[in-house]
Amino acid sequence: MWVLMYVFSYSFSPAATNERAEWRLQPNVVFQEFSNEERCKAAKATLEGSLKDAGAKLRSGLEDLKALGKADPAQVIIAYNVECLPK
Repeated sequence: MWVLMYVFSYSFSPAATNERAEWRLQPNVVFQEFSNEERCKAAKATLEGSLKDAGAKLRSGLEDLKALGKADPAQVIIAYNVECLPK
């Protein structure tokens, strides 16, 4: 048995907003069991691709706001980790 564990979080730096508490999200931690290592690694690869895409979309949206003088993509912090671990 294998366990896929991933952690994802994002927040804005304090310079980005006066309402700091509203923009800081607690990390999400998720565990999912797989019957073998190959299935776990396939899920890991898919998930990592999705998380990269999510980060790119978030930064793209901030680029649009930056053009309006409202935000800067450098102010967002995106973090994730995906691991397959034997149970």
